[in-house]
Amino acid sequence: MIDNEGLIKISEAARILNISMQTLRRWDKSGRLRAIRFNHDGYRYYKLSDIQLIGNNIFSLAEEWVSKSISNLTNNRGLKNEFFCLDSPTFQTRLQYLEKMMLEIPELKKDFSLITSVVGEIGNNSFDHNLGSWPDIRGIFFAYNLYKRQIALADRGQGILTTLQRVRSTLTNDQEALLVSFTEKLSGRAPENRGNGLKYVKKVIIDIKKDIALKLYFQSGSAYLILDETTNKLEVRPSTTKFRGCLALISF
Repeated sequence: MIDNEGLIKISEAARILNISMQTLRRWDKSGRLRAIRFNHDGYRYYKLSDIQLIGNNIFSLAEEWVSKSISNLTNNRGLKNEFFCLDSPTFQTRLQYLEKMMLEIPELKKDFSLITSVVGEIGNNSFDHNLGSWPDIRGIFFAYNLYKRQIALADRGQGILTTLQRVRSTLTNDQEALLVSFTEKLSGRAPENRGNGLKYVKKVIIDIKKDIALKLYFQSGSAYLILDETTNKLEVRPSTTKFRGCLALISF
Protein backbone atom coordinates (compact mmCIF):
# COMPACT_ATOMS: atom_id res chain seq x y z
CA MET A 1 0.00 0.00 0.00
CA ILE A 2 1.26 3.53 -0.85
CA ASP A 3 1.38 6.03 1.99
CA ASN A 4 0.84 9.78 1.66
CA GLU A 5 4.54 10.37 0.95
CA GLY A 6 4.57 8.14 -2.12
CA LEU A 7 6.33 5.30 -0.32
CA ILE A 8 5.62 1.59 -0.52
CA LYS A 9 6.62 -1.29 1.71
CA ILE A 10 9.33 -3.75 0.72
CA SER A 11 6.75 -6.47 0.06
CA GLU A 12 4.96 -4.26 -2.48
CA ALA A 13 8.24 -3.24 -4.13
CA ALA A 14 9.22 -6.89 -4.49
CA ARG A 15 5.83 -7.71 -6.01
CA ILE A 16 6.09 -4.90 -8.59
CA LEU A 17 9.61 -5.93 -9.62
CA ASN A 18 8.82 -9.65 -9.44
CA ILE A 19 11.84 -10.33 -7.23
CA SER A 20 12.25 -11.54 -3.66
CA MET A 21 12.39 -9.30 -0.60
CA GLN A 22 15.76 -10.91 0.15
CA THR A 23 17.10 -9.55 -3.16
CA LEU A 24 15.87 -6.08 -2.27
CA ARG A 25 17.61 -6.35 1.11
CA ARG A 26 20.87 -7.28 -0.67
CA TRP A 27 20.46 -4.33 -3.04
CA ASP A 28 19.91 -2.05 -0.07
CA LYS A 29 23.05 -3.32 1.65
CA SER A 30 25.19 -3.00 -1.51
CA GLY A 31 23.84 0.48 -2.35
CA ARG A 32 22.21 -0.57 -5.63
CA LEU A 33 18.77 0.44 -4.41
CA ARG A 34 18.66 2.18 -1.05
CA ALA A 35 15.65 1.70 1.19
CA ILE A 36 14.18 4.40 3.42
CA ARG A 37 13.84 3.63 7.12
CA PHE A 38 11.98 5.42 9.87
CA ASN A 39 13.14 5.16 13.45
CA HIS A 40 9.67 4.47 14.78
CA ASP A 41 9.24 1.10 13.02
CA GLY A 42 12.55 0.13 11.37
CA TYR A 43 10.87 -1.27 8.26
CA ARG A 44 12.22 -0.75 4.75
CA TYR A 45 10.23 1.53 2.44
CA TYR A 46 10.84 2.53 -1.17
CA LYS A 47 9.81 5.43 -3.35
CA LEU A 48 7.28 4.20 -5.86
CA SER A 49 8.95 6.37 -8.53
CA ASP A 50 12.30 4.59 -7.95
CA ILE A 51 10.67 1.19 -8.31
CA GLN A 52 8.90 2.29 -11.48
CA LEU A 53 12.17 3.56 -12.96
CA ILE A 54 13.85 0.19 -12.46
CA GLY A 55 11.12 -1.38 -14.55
CA ASN A 56 11.24 1.35 -17.18
CA ASN A 57 13.76 2.82 -19.59
CA ILE A 58 14.47 6.34 -18.38
CA PHE A 59 15.88 7.33 -21.77
CA SER A 60 12.60 6.40 -23.44
CA LEU A 61 10.70 8.43 -20.85
CA ALA A 62 12.95 11.44 -21.47
CA GLU A 63 12.72 11.08 -25.26
CA GLU A 64 8.93 10.91 -25.07
CA TRP A 65 8.79 14.00 -22.89
CA VAL A 66 11.07 16.10 -25.10
CA SER A 67 9.66 15.08 -28.47
CA LYS A 68 5.88 14.88 -28.06
CA SER A 69 3.52 17.81 -28.29
CA ILE A 70 2.06 18.97 -24.99
CA SER A 71 -1.37 17.67 -25.97
CA ASN A 72 0.09 14.19 -26.59
CA LEU A 73 1.95 13.95 -23.30
CA THR A 74 0.03 11.55 -21.07
CA ASN A 75 -1.41 13.72 -18.30
CA ASN A 76 1.30 16.26 -19.14
CA ARG A 77 3.87 13.76 -17.84
CA GLY A 78 6.92 15.53 -16.51
CA LEU A 79 5.11 18.70 -15.49
CA LYS A 80 4.48 17.75 -11.87
CA ASN A 81 6.42 14.71 -10.73
CA GLU A 82 9.76 13.60 -9.34
CA PHE A 83 11.36 13.52 -12.79
CA PHE A 84 10.79 17.21 -13.48
CA CYS A 85 12.68 20.29 -12.26
CA LEU A 86 10.82 23.53 -12.79
CA ASP A 87 13.78 25.74 -11.92
CA SER A 88 17.51 25.69 -11.26
CA PRO A 89 17.29 25.55 -7.41
CA THR A 90 15.11 22.43 -7.66
CA PHE A 91 17.60 20.87 -10.06
CA GLN A 92 20.54 21.67 -7.77
CA THR A 93 18.78 20.17 -4.76
CA ARG A 94 18.05 16.94 -6.60
CA LEU A 95 21.57 16.85 -8.02
CA GLN A 96 22.99 17.08 -4.49
CA TYR A 97 20.77 14.18 -3.45
CA LEU A 98 21.99 12.15 -6.43
CA GLU A 99 25.60 12.89 -5.47
CA LYS A 100 24.94 11.73 -1.92
CA MET A 101 23.47 8.46 -3.21
CA MET A 102 26.44 7.86 -5.55
CA LEU A 103 28.87 8.48 -2.71
CA GLU A 104 27.39 5.47 -0.92
CA ILE A 105 28.19 3.16 -3.84
CA PRO A 106 31.74 1.77 -3.32
CA GLU A 107 32.74 1.58 -6.98
CA LEU A 108 31.75 5.22 -7.54
CA LYS A 109 33.52 6.76 -4.55
CA LYS A 110 36.47 7.96 -6.64
CA ASP A 111 34.54 9.30 -9.63
CA PHE A 112 31.11 10.33 -8.32
CA SER A 113 32.09 14.03 -8.36
CA LEU A 114 32.98 13.83 -12.06
CA ILE A 115 29.58 12.33 -12.85
CA THR A 116 27.92 15.08 -10.81
CA SER A 117 29.84 17.77 -12.67
CA VAL A 118 28.82 16.39 -16.07
CA VAL A 119 25.16 16.22 -15.05
CA GLY A 120 25.40 19.70 -13.56
CA GLU A 121 26.87 21.26 -16.71
CA ILE A 122 24.19 19.77 -18.95
CA GLY A 123 21.33 20.68 -16.63
CA ASN A 124 22.62 24.19 -15.97
CA ASN A 125 22.99 24.81 -19.72
CA SER A 126 19.29 24.20 -20.13
CA PHE A 127 18.34 26.76 -17.52
CA ASP A 128 21.02 29.35 -18.30
CA HIS A 129 20.39 29.57 -22.02
CA ASN A 130 16.61 29.34 -22.13
CA LEU A 131 16.09 31.95 -19.46
CA GLY A 132 12.96 33.89 -20.37
CA SER A 133 12.76 32.15 -23.75
CA TRP A 134 11.19 28.73 -23.09
CA PRO A 135 9.01 27.87 -26.13
CA ASP A 136 6.42 25.92 -24.12
CA ILE A 137 7.37 24.03 -20.94
CA ARG A 138 9.83 25.76 -18.63
CA GLY A 139 12.10 23.33 -16.80
CA ILE A 140 13.91 20.05 -17.43
CA PHE A 141 13.33 16.32 -17.22
CA PHE A 142 15.87 14.83 -14.79
CA ALA A 143 15.79 11.15 -13.84
CA TYR A 144 18.33 8.55 -12.83
CA ASN A 145 18.52 4.82 -12.26
CA LEU A 146 21.59 3.97 -10.22
CA TYR A 147 20.86 0.25 -10.47
CA LYS A 148 21.21 0.49 -14.26
CA ARG A 149 23.87 3.24 -13.92
CA GLN A 150 21.97 5.71 -16.11
CA ILE A 151 21.07 9.40 -15.85
CA ALA A 152 18.76 11.15 -18.32
CA LEU A 153 18.18 14.86 -18.87
CA ALA A 154 16.03 16.70 -21.40
CA ASP A 155 14.67 20.15 -22.06
CA ARG A 156 12.02 21.52 -24.38
CA GLY A 157 14.02 24.69 -24.96
CA GLN A 158 15.20 26.46 -28.09
CA GLY A 159 17.96 23.98 -28.89
CA ILE A 160 21.65 24.56 -29.45
CA LEU A 161 21.38 25.86 -33.02
CA THR A 162 19.06 28.73 -32.12
CA THR A 163 21.07 29.79 -29.06
CA LEU A 164 24.45 29.59 -30.84
CA GLN A 165 23.16 31.62 -33.76
CA ARG A 166 23.05 34.59 -31.40
CA VAL A 167 26.84 34.72 -31.50
CA ARG A 168 27.51 32.87 -34.77
CA SER A 169 24.83 33.66 -37.32
CA THR A 170 26.61 31.64 -40.04
CA LEU A 171 25.55 28.35 -38.45
CA THR A 172 22.86 26.78 -40.63
CA ASN A 173 21.99 23.38 -39.19
CA ASP A 174 21.91 21.28 -36.02
CA GLN A 175 24.97 19.20 -36.93
CA GLU A 176 27.19 22.26 -37.32
CA ALA A 177 25.90 23.78 -34.09
CA LEU A 178 26.38 20.58 -32.06
CA LEU A 179 29.95 20.19 -33.30
CA VAL A 180 30.79 23.79 -32.40
CA SER A 181 29.23 23.48 -28.95
CA PHE A 182 31.55 20.59 -28.03
CA THR A 183 34.73 21.80 -29.74
CA GLU A 184 34.98 25.59 -30.03
CA LYS A 185 35.32 28.30 -27.40
CA LEU A 186 32.70 31.00 -27.87
CA SER A 187 32.08 34.29 -26.14
CA GLY A 188 32.08 34.06 -22.36
CA ARG A 189 29.61 36.91 -21.92
CA ALA A 190 26.28 35.72 -20.53
CA PRO A 191 24.01 34.66 -22.06
CA GLU A 192 26.25 34.07 -25.07
CA ASN A 193 28.34 31.23 -23.68
CA ARG A 194 25.96 28.51 -24.81
CA GLY A 195 27.85 25.24 -25.09
CA ASN A 196 31.09 26.26 -23.38
CA GLY A 197 30.17 23.89 -20.54
CA LEU A 198 29.79 21.08 -23.06
CA LYS A 199 33.49 21.30 -23.84
CA TYR A 200 34.14 20.60 -20.16
CA VAL A 201 31.77 17.62 -20.41
CA LYS A 202 33.80 16.33 -23.38
CA LYS A 203 37.04 16.75 -21.40
CA VAL A 204 35.71 14.80 -18.42
CA ILE A 205 34.47 11.92 -20.54
CA ILE A 206 37.45 11.60 -22.90
CA ASP A 207 40.54 13.10 -21.26
CA ILE A 208 40.30 12.73 -17.49
CA LYS A 209 41.47 9.40 -16.14
CA LYS A 210 38.73 7.53 -14.30
CA ASP A 211 38.04 4.13 -12.79
CA ILE A 212 34.66 4.01 -14.51
CA ALA A 213 33.75 4.06 -18.20
CA LEU A 214 31.64 7.19 -18.69
CA LYS A 215 29.51 7.49 -21.84
CA LEU A 216 27.29 10.28 -23.19
CA TYR A 217 24.57 10.34 -25.83
CA PHE A 218 23.60 13.93 -26.61
CA GLN A 219 21.03 15.16 -29.13
CA SER A 220 19.77 18.60 -30.06
CA GLY A 221 17.33 19.13 -32.91
CA SER A 222 18.06 16.59 -35.62
CA ALA A 223 21.70 15.85 -34.70
CA TYR A 224 23.37 13.67 -32.10
CA LEU A 225 26.77 12.49 -30.94
CA ILE A 226 28.16 9.78 -28.70
CA LEU A 227 31.20 10.28 -26.48
CA ASP A 228 33.18 7.77 -24.44
CA GLU A 229 36.79 7.22 -23.42
CA THR A 230 37.59 5.59 -26.79
CA THR A 231 36.48 8.64 -28.83
CA ASN A 232 39.33 9.98 -30.95
CA LYS A 233 37.42 12.09 -33.42
CA LEU A 234 34.10 13.66 -32.58
CA GLU A 235 31.42 12.66 -35.10
CA VAL A 236 28.03 14.35 -35.24
CA ARG A 237 25.36 12.33 -37.01
CA PRO A 238 21.86 13.11 -38.29
CA SER A 239 19.03 11.63 -36.25
CA THR A 240 15.88 10.00 -37.58
CA THR A 241 13.93 11.94 -34.94
CA LYS A 242 13.84 15.70 -34.45
CA PHE A 243 12.76 17.92 -31.61
CA ARG A 244 13.41 21.48 -30.56
CA GLY A 245 15.32 21.04 -27.30
CA CYS A 246 18.11 18.80 -25.97
CA LEU A 247 18.29 15.20 -24.77
CA ALA A 248 21.14 13.50 -22.92
CA LEU A 249 21.79 10.03 -21.53
CA ILE A 250 24.79 9.49 -19.28
CA SER A 251 25.85 5.89 -18.69
CA PHE A 252 28.59 4.63 -16.36
